[in-house]
Amino acid sequence: MKILLTGTTGYIGQRLIPTLLEDGHEIICCVRDKNRFDFQKYKSDRIKVIEVNFLDKKTLDKIPEDIDAAYYLIHSMSVANEDFEELEKISATNFKERVQQTSARQVIYLSGIVNEEKLSKHLNSRKLVEEILASGSYHLTTLRAGIILGSGSASFEIIRDLVEKLPFMIAPKWLNTKSQPIAIRNVIEYLKGVLLFEYSFDRSFDIGGSEILTYKEILLRFAKVRKLKRTIVTVPVMTPKLSSYWLYFVTSTSFHLASNLAKSMCVEVVCRENELKDRLGINLLSFEEAIELAFGKIQNEAVVSSWKDALSSHILDRGISHLLEVPTFGCFVDKRSSQVKDVNESLTKIWSIGGETGWYYANWLWGVRGFIDKLFGGVGLRRGRKNNSLIFAGDSLDFWRVIYANPEEKRLLLYAEMKLPGEAWLEFKIENHTLIQTATFRPLGLWGRLYWYSVLPFHGFIFNGMLKELSS
Repeated sequence: MKILLTGTTGYIGQRLIPTLLEDGHEIICCVRDKNRFDFQKYKSDRIKVIEVNFLDKKTLDKIPEDIDAAYYLIHSMSVANEDFEELEKISATNFKERVQQTSARQVIYLSGIVNEEKLSKHLNSRKLVEEILASGSYHLTTLRAGIILGSGSASFEIIRDLVEKLPFMIAPKWLNTKSQPIAIRNVIEYLKGVLLFEYSFDRSFDIGGSEILTYKEILLRFAKVRKLKRTIVTVPVMTPKLSSYWLYFVTSTSFHLASNLAKSMCVEVVCRENELKDRLGINLLSFEEAIELAFGKIQNEAVVSSWKDALSSHILDRGISHLLEVPTFGCFVDKRSSQVKDVNESLTKIWSIGGETGWYYANWLWGVRGFIDKLFGGVGLRRGRKNNSLIFAGDSLDFWRVIYANPEEKRLLLYAEMKLPGEAWLEFKIENHTLIQTATFRPLGLWGRLYWYSVLPFHGFIFNGMLKELSS
């Protein structure tokens, strides 16, 4: 079958592609920027990638008409835009209108559990999208999930940050809210199982794990799996806004995602009973099994996707292609070079930079910069990296985004996603046994220029030390 897949570079989309390929399907992957799609990861001639922006109707003509089904995996929860509801409405409407013009029999939509009368802004938006998609001429199948547990998922990483960093927690009262977490493996089984399964046509199903737990129980059982002793005290005085700051500063999440999560966590997400699990023959993993499986992937560096893969900067909304050409006019440039003793060793170091490896020199200063970035609402250093040795265009790397990564050309280009009065690039390139390290800053107004001169004294210290370590 020919399947249209949206949200291709997102957390769920990257997990679903291998499963669909294993079943012999042809996949049409919708992406905003082809440079973010890693063809080498899948190595299949049954993948076609088209550049489509569902907020721009003109681009939707690229979607072929002879598709059999489509997955709608688009969401804007982590977008730094207060009006994400309107963006989701436009995207869903454009998708519906275009798919109606194709031969698709079914659309499969992954939503959130919306059984409570009072919903958060995020869950209300998910419900509105479902209503829009349901008005199409095709058959709609909606799968509604709450917390998804898996290596790289936002929920998993937030739980991990809280448990591993805080032996004692004074937490908001929403930790007593009930939820029904589900393993990512089971989510993929559901998404695969309902494909052109007529029983699921024009119906919605809540999907969750085998246990209903409060968020407090989730944290404590996570700690038990990790063999950590943790104490949690809930207090009634912490508002959703304070909860957002609590999540933001302790975990690796962005403030906008923390804010939306805090509001959603005040709402119970417990499944209504249905027969879909039995009809598809799905064996639900327990909470402990899901956590252990996730850590197995992390330890083996086999994390397929991460919530951090999503673009976070407004300037990146047009894709990463326009950032490949580093500007020179009106820019400040710090360019340094050094002879390389062993090209392969230096390249390995460059490809391992950031995350657990660190920045090779004055890591405490990088940490201070990350903390300052958090104070001003930035992403900070806590995002780390998905893999300690592999890196691809579009990956997040601490407070940078990978724009270009080509080991054959021996070139790595990063773009800053930290809060700055301007734009910044950091490039590493090896030419003729010489490592060239270039920091470029395009200032925005007077504050941008003052910023550059204020950090200039540190550049000689940090960049010289880093260059020396990378080239030695």
